[in-house]
Amino acid sequence: MSQIIEVVERYEIPDLPVLDLPADDGVPMETHRHRMQMNLLIDIVGHTWRERQDFFVGGNMFIYYCLRQARQRNYKGPDFFVVKDIDGRHSRQKWVVWEEDGRYPNVIVELLSPTTAKEDLGSKKELYALTFRTPDYFCYDPETHRLWGWHLRDTDYVALTPDVQGRLWSAELEAWLGTWEGTFQQEPGVWLRLFDRAGQLIPTEAEAERQQAEAERQRADAEYQRADAEYQRADAERQRAEAERQQAEAERQRADAERQQAEAERQRADAERQRADAERQRADAAEAEVARLKAELDRLRKP
Repeated sequence: MSQIIEVVERYEIPDLPVLDLPADDGVPMETHRHRMQMNLLIDIVGHTWRERQDFFVGGNMFIYYCLRQARQRNYKGPDFFVVKDIDGRHSRQKWVVWEEDGRYPNVIVELLSPTTAKEDLGSKKELYALTFRTPDYFCYDPETHRLWGWHLRDTDYVALTPDVQGRLWSAELEAWLGTWEGTFQQEPGVWLRLFDRAGQLIPTEAEAERQQAEAERQRADAEYQRADAEYQRADAERQRAEAERQQAEAERQRADAERQQAEAERQRADAERQRADAERQRADAAEAEVARLKAELDRLRKP
């Protein structure tokens, strides 16, 4: 009878080495305009998704994705990126993929400059497609205002087709990316902004607060106008009631005057009747006196 012997091999997986991973290299962004553009996009996404706790939005941060890259200090820091389906309740100074359950950015936007454009459109684009597997990748040139965008299909980026306004759709952000001319933080210019499905500009936190304040002001104005209209209506009703009261008073006075006139007419008629009665009685008395005198004369004429 044969016997089966099970051999179990044990492997000890070593802990990852502790590495000193700097959050930045002290090199500022290309221009102040680049930093403002990055802050603008961070502001918009942060405010738009303010009720959510399942995302992280950052910019100009190092992303560490493998030990070799970390040891070689081959820093990669997208100008703007969004990671979804993670715990967004605490901030990060850097993004370490193996400390974030292997999560890579879902959206990356690189702001081009003469010194970075070749890398952003070349080696970084390849890295984001093959290693990061980032679904949506965009490049924007703040000087020329040109916008490129791709969506990952298998292992290749496929160029996005712009709409009639030249905007590109981000399925991950569920928003359009496009240019907008206006003022951000007191600096006018053309900015890369987000637009909703209907093409309406998605506001920053400050813009949303101004819009809310304006809506509150308009609501207060509407309430004031409604109250003023109610007051004017009530005052018109009061004036109408007062006019009706005055008219009724005039009718009463006219009726009193007519009653007094009728009373005077009655009294005049009574006086006329009494005068006529007196005339009739006087005439009757005179007739009786004539009859008496006639009878007396007739008596005296008899022998």
